[in-house]
Amino acid sequence: MNSPIPSRLSKSLRSFASRYRHNSHAVLGLGIFLFTLLVSIFASQIATFDPEKVDIPRRLLPPDTTYLLGTDKLGRDIFSRMVWGTRVSMLIGFIASGLATLIGLTIGVVAGYFGGRTDWILMRFVDMILSIPTFFLVLLASSLFGSNIYSVMVFIGLTLWPSIARIIRGMFLSFKERPFVDAATASGAKDFHISVIEILPNAIYPAIVQFSFLVGTAILIEAGLSFLGLGDPNVISWGWMLNDALQTINIAWWSSTFPGLAITLVIISFNMIGDGLNDALNPKLKEG
Repeated sequence: MNSPIPSRLSKSLRSFASRYRHNSHAVLGLGIFLFTLLVSIFASQIATFDPEKVDIPRRLLPPDTTYLLGTDKLGRDIFSRMVWGTRVSMLIGFIASGLATLIGLTIGVVAGYFGGRTDWILMRFVDMILSIPTFFLVLLASSLFGSNIYSVMVFIGLTLWPSIARIIRGMFLSFKERPFVDAATASGAKDFHISVIEILPNAIYPAIVQFSFLVGTAILIEAGLSFLGLGDPNVISWGWMLNDALQTINIAWWSSTFPGLAITLVIISFNMIGDGLNDALNPKLKEG
């Protein structure tokens, strides 16, 4: 006899996919993301030139059939640099957001499940972090401790988690009063089992939505740091390309336009994905 669990899961996934597919903006955002992801994976095959090769005689050439997006002030091919910069942006976006989500889930679960003084202390800490602009915190950490690509990912992850924590804490406060939690408690289940196995799977959906928004935020923060000269100078990123273009922005529009467009499109795509996930995972909210 087949278990009903796989069939229910399959039905839920089909229902989710159907709702998501009917959101044209979400589908467009997903398409942009998948395209960007493929570019980042196959960067070495897509790039037409060595992104670090300096060719002064060919500096500041406008876009043409050879240099598709032109060259920068050092004669480096902008198209190839943008392709390689895609990999850096995806890496920072997902790792930093993953770290933030892990921290936020942990703090949110503990605060929401145990409540009382534990909840009060953790939420005051969350309020303190939220009272300071995220970009300022990352900027300060980068100035004090250096800014290689790995430290930048950690700094961003350590500052983006409060929104996840608040969402999960609120969900736990709601779910821990439900009958299925009372049943688990009465059966002698441990706190870890109740919080992680019973409640968390039901409360995780808003965190998934928030994760998609955090990816775009992380990419934007890294671009801002690099634009200010505080990113990792040893990697190619869209923010560093904007920084390089500052001196020539009036005579070489292409050197800043294309990296800026890439940052904008990727961030918008993740926002579209987040909105689509929210509608698909919370259909009643949309109907209301």
